[in-house]
Amino acid sequence: MQTLFSTDGVHPRDSFKRWRETLSDLGANLQQRRLDDGPFSCKMEATRIGSVAMHRVSQTALRSEATGEMLRNSAHAGKVVVTLQLAGAATNDQDGRSSVQRPGDFVVIDQRPVVMTTKTGSACLSIQLPRERLENVLGSTRRYTALTVGSDLASATLVSTFFHELIRVQHQLSPDAAVRMASAGTDLIVASIAERLAREVPQPLHGTVVVQRAKAFVEAHLGDSSLDPPRLAAAVGVSLRRLQELFHAHGQHISDWIWQRRLEAAAKRLTDPGVRHLPIGTLAYGCGFASQAHFARRFKAQYGMTPSEYRSAPHLGT
Repeated sequence: MQTLFSTDGVHPRDSFKRWRETLSDLGANLQQRRLDDGPFSCKMEATRIGSVAMHRVSQTALRSEATGEMLRNSAHAGKVVVTLQLAGAATNDQDGRSSVQRPGDFVVIDQRPVVMTTKTGSACLSIQLPRERLENVLGSTRRYTALTVGSDLASATLVSTFFHELIRVQHQLSPDAAVRMASAGTDLIVASIAERLAREVPQPLHGTVVVQRAKAFVEAHLGDSSLDPPRLAAAVGVSLRRLQELFHAHGQHISDWIWQRRLEAAAKRLTDPGVRHLPIGTLAYGCGFASQAHFARRFKAQYGMTPSEYRSAPHLGT
């Protein structure tokens, strides 16, 4: 990771001021207040893997607040931040919910008013993701912002391990592999949030949570051509008939949802400059289609043009 800021070598009198200037330069509009009287210490590192930007920050005790006015012209509109706690403890307050994160926990913070408090010795990894990627599966972020996804969940442990290792090996990855791995990490986060939402849910909401978990499983296995409704039902622990009923209650059919998400993923990759050199057949197989001919038929029925026409249409890639 590249170091963007460090108080090492900075006079203690100037360190906090320099830190706030760095945040402003990066477009992070925050009101910050120190919570202890000792020397201010902070380090920020950054990297980008595929389309996912990440920042690792360690710092002494701070209270940070972003108001609605401060977020109005945010450079990060359309993004959410997933914060993985690496050391120490932090508290986040957003959307009427307050929670504490300890090492191995993570939390979602959206571009709405928020108060964040860190203790001395706190360190975290912030992962910036498109809000749409989460809401397509989990619904509005207001349901899970500032909700601790704890390290007691096996899926949360997988998220932590995956991103630690991804950062460690990033320079060994080709650009295409980096895109795929970043996408896989995002799918892990979505699946872990879905698992967390399934805990202690009032019974009337249980069906909605099952559907969310099913959609998260689909997102994580889009490239698997063997994924079908019976396998999906088994993965989320309900009968196929029950899962069909739950999808129907949402006005959807299981098979239609799976194919819709595969087509949307394929359409996104067709206009992604990072994978423009890949053959269309390779993209189709990577999205779970068993043959290029099958992909072409479904794609044209959905978008009104062939995959190659869609890829070359200039207005779609801008």
